[in-house]
Amino acid sequence: MEKHPMTKAGAEKLRAELNELKTVKRPAIIAAISEARAHGDLKENAEYHAAREQQGFIEGRIKDIEGKLSHAQVIDVASLDAGGKVVFGATVLLLDLNTDEEKTYQIVGVDEADLKHGKISVTSPVARALIGKMEGDEVALEAPGGTHEFEILEVRYE
Repeated sequence: MEKHPMTKAGAEKLRAELNELKTVKRPAIIAAISEARAHGDLKENAEYHAAREQQGFIEGRIKDIEGKLSHAQVIDVASLDAGGKVVFGATVLLLDLNTDEEKTYQIVGVDEADLKHGKISVTSPVARALIGKMEGDEVALEAPGGTHEFEILEVRYE
């Protein structure tokens, strides 16, 4: 079975969601189904059908999270010391040489990627171009709008 890299923070976030689903949401939906059943005829009971649909979603999400965690190779980024090299979990400060803009990205697992928060998937073109490079290196990235060139200003492991 193939393991997928995940940061320690990403794994903790999934575990917290799993705990919430199992200890809060699952019992609440079971109570809602019981209450809806008590109202009689289930064929025309919209509350019952909505609760059952919600239960299906919750159970599906629980299985999804458990599967992701069981296949995760959790990496504690703070304990890494790759000597300025860009590796999985690293936070990279880039200077876009085309626009003079600075951008910060953390390279994370596929399930943790969130561009709004600067977290890019290890499988993304930007991450693939950065991995293995060092602070001070320049990286060219082919994009639909043309080639973008970046300088790696800083690599942090946090």
